[in-house]
Amino acid sequence: MKGVVLAGTRSGVGKTVATLATLRALAAEGLTVQPAKAGPDFVDPSHHAAVAGRPSRTLDVWLEGVEGVRRNYHRGEGDVCVVEGMMGLYDGDVSSTAAVAEALDLPVVLVVDASAGMESVAATALGFERYAAAADRDVDVVGVLAQRAHGGRHADGIRSALPEGLDYLGRIPPAEDLTIPDRHLGLHMGDEAPLDGDALDTAAEAVRTDRLRALARAPPRPDPVDAGDPTGARVAVARGDAFRFCYPATLDRLRERATVTAFAPAAGDDLPACDGVYLPGGYPELHAADLAASPALAALADRASEGLPVLGECGGLMALSRSLTTAAGETHAMAGVLPADVRMHDRHRALDHVELRARRGTLTASAGDRLRGHEFHYSSADVDADARFAFDVERGTGIEGGRDGLTVHRTLGTYCHVHAESGAVDAFLDACQPS
Repeated sequence: MKGVVLAGTRSGVGKTVATLATLRALAAEGLTVQPAKAGPDFVDPSHHAAVAGRPSRTLDVWLEGVEGVRRNYHRGEGDVCVVEGMMGLYDGDVSSTAAVAEALDLPVVLVVDASAGMESVAATALGFERYAAAADRDVDVVGVLAQRAHGGRHADGIRSALPEGLDYLGRIPPAEDLTIPDRHLGLHMGDEAPLDGDALDTAAEAVRTDRLRALARAPPRPDPVDAGDPTGARVAVARGDAFRFCYPATLDRLRERATVTAFAPAAGDDLPACDGVYLPGGYPELHAADLAASPALAALADRASEGLPVLGECGGLMALSRSLTTAAGETHAMAGVLPADVRMHDRHRALDHVELRARRGTLTASAGDRLRGHEFHYSSADVDADARFAFDVERGTGIEGGRDGLTVHRTLGTYCHVHAESGAVDAFLDACQPS
């Protein structure tokens, strides 16, 4: 599967809208399009999935390593893959868009805000292209997709100013209907605030798919790895409006080695029969009253005390705590498994790639193991003084005092989201294996 990376000159330049228009344009030609996202993101991929009709692959060198990024890319299926970058092309410390493009040897199309420029758009693109060589980066900037550009003289001026070696890949016209509303943790999810279909179709018509297809190329194949044996376990995975943040690769891995049953606690579902429970992140704070009334949380407390393996990440940690206080000051009882009370704040409390070192054996690691992941949350946890933590935080913030991973019985709650390539998902599956 050939691919191309759409990278921005900065955050907020309109990469997501440009990506959605490109996906729509390629699909309109009858192609099967596979979306992907550079960096640890759950929200933008939901918009990709809404347009492309298939899960968007998460590509993050910090979380997955170079070979893991290649494996995850090749888990996708289609005629062409469109990878949306994160922030600006070279921004992002350990896992920039540039690092993903290098890992996959994919060409980069630069999304440039052209709302107030023509020839300067070409100068900007040339600077990004030449910086790669100056910084000894193996990044191949091949062209420009002009965001917020009008047609006629505006588009012609951009096209004619581009030097040889930089292609004009079309434009995204300025339109109020091409705006996605945002909130804490980013944009609204794809099924909550889809873009206007007619406006997206209009934008797609101005994307030069012929040139995109000509420039796209196939990345290297990854080294093969042992898929692992089936565990025979039944794993219950919380989904629905409160638990939306789960990497497709994590669900893939769970399904490869276990029988997975989804349940929606905020919708009133009870806890299904299972050998382990995974509570991913999401928006429990927006559904706190429904979670407080959920029979699943009450059942979860009983099963956890009996030794059922339970893994909660971020939103899952919040649901496993004693209480959750919303930004409006309303407090709701949660499952009460973990000795913590969680409170929402108006500003984010952590945003970073994370590295954890296991203090002791736990659901996702053996003592001394290191796990990589990421954290992004607006909540904090007030933890009992005698609480047990599973991890020291080598990079990131964690729950409290440079520690993460509250653990009680065989329950683990972290602010860290891990990817299937980290090995944590396989460790969890092994813990769920029936005796």
